[in-house]
Amino acid sequence: MTDTGGAQIRRLELADAALYRDIRLEALQKNPEAFGSTFERESAQPLSWFEAVIDRADIFGAFLDGKLTGIAGFSAQEGSKQAHKGRLWAMYIRDTARGSGLGKLLVAAVLDHARGRVEMVQLTVVSENEAARRLYSAMGFVEYGYEKRALKQGGRYYDEILMVKFLDEGTAGPAQAMP
Repeated sequence: MTDTGGAQIRRLELADAALYRDIRLEALQKNPEAFGSTFERESAQPLSWFEAVIDRADIFGAFLDGKLTGIAGFSAQEGSKQAHKGRLWAMYIRDTARGSGLGKLLVAAVLDHARGRVEMVQLTVVSENEAARRLYSAMGFVEYGYEKRALKQGGRYYDEILMVKFLDEGTAGPAQAMP
């Protein structure tokens, strides 16, 4: 667990499933355009479903005054040819804590966890989410692709920016030519 300026960052445990469910459903309700899943789908799931998510993935929580205020997930790709890649997903900070630096702490926790497990961390972010794009850029992620109409919510399409951070700076990045 990391304690920084009153904020505590740690991996969620099965005992946190109800807290995770609450913040995840809030995220899906308040920012439906930012996630591949929907509030309707996940709100219908029992608590055991959220426990299973926590059990199979590495989900980090940011706690302020004992309240779960932010989340970010990490998962490594499966299969020998993609095991060098990880993914940052389901990032969300409650409105009351946005702009407080909590997002940077969560991303840093995911990156620290990823080091030694994978060589790169990828993510997607809705192109209109300027605050998230600035955060990820500040944390060393670079854009490498653009997916038009990646998500469709309420009859409207949302484009996504594909971003990557190479954890080993010696590894060939997208700007370097391949032999």
